Amino acid sequence: MGGRELDYTIELPPGGRPDTSPEMGNKNNRPVVILLGWAGCRDKHLVKYSTIYHQKGCTVIRYTAPWKMTFFAESFGIRSLRTPARKLLELLFDYKIEKKPLLFHVFSNGGVMFYRYILELIHTHRQFSSLKVVGTIFDSAPGRRNMTGALRALAAVLGSTNVLLKYCLLLVFAILVVVLRILLHPVTRFFHETHYDALLKGPSRWPELYLYSKGDRIILASDVEHMIEARRQHNVAVRAVDFSDSAHVSHLLAYPSYYVSLCTSFMYDCVGCS
Repeated sequence: MGGRELDYTIELPPGGRPDTSPEMGNKNNRPVVILLGWAGCRDKHLVKYSTIYHQKGCTVIRYTAPWKMTFFAESFGIRSLRTPARKLLELLFDYKIEKKPLLFHVFSNGGVMFYRYILELIHTHRQFSSLKVVGTIFDSAPGRRNMTGALRALAAVLGSTNVLLKYCLLLVFAILVVVLRILLHPVTRFFHETHYDALLKGPSRWPELYLYSKGDRIILASDVEHMIEARRQHNVAVRAVDFSDSAHVSHLLAYPSYYVSLCTSFMYDCVGCS
């Protein structure tokens, strides 16, 4: 089921197959899980993650921000993702599920860039201040100024695009990153805070789970580990798992059973302490 203004997919709880796990508690306590895909991710790529939660009786919403907004508009300092972030939160009211616990599962920097506006709206907008977020899972994120990783990510998104156009876009993006995010960062940070810096001092205090890997060639493990330490210093209950050798957003593929158990146990604990 999708929306005309916002390209999302929602899966309501499967009828007749309630999760009877004692950890999940009663039906009203099952969370709404929001999956925020990586740049260039298609809905079919998120289905296998959605299944983890849908089989447990959860409502699942899947959304991936357009890659042009992620790589270019946001890099120019244009807050293009704030409006779709607001529309996504409004869906909770449209479907009358705004009183249920919320769990976010965020992938790569594409998901994080969108998630930072979710946080901003929840903590500054009266309509969303009553939403009950119980936890967030970060998969292969977040990362900061990593030129090589960013170019690899954009190259993967462009895929089979015309070779000339592909390299022109990569060149434009590289120049943009160097100028705005490196050379002019001391100035631009005053009017457009990066997603990474925004999360470092973010106001949220619900539990967080970081799933990352030293084998990730796009998001540096050291960036994730720096974020983990910063969040712990803000008294956030943080769990972290380094898969060591799995590639970017490929931890589920490499370690399916372990990945699923990490996500479900985290969800159960978050709902239990909500």
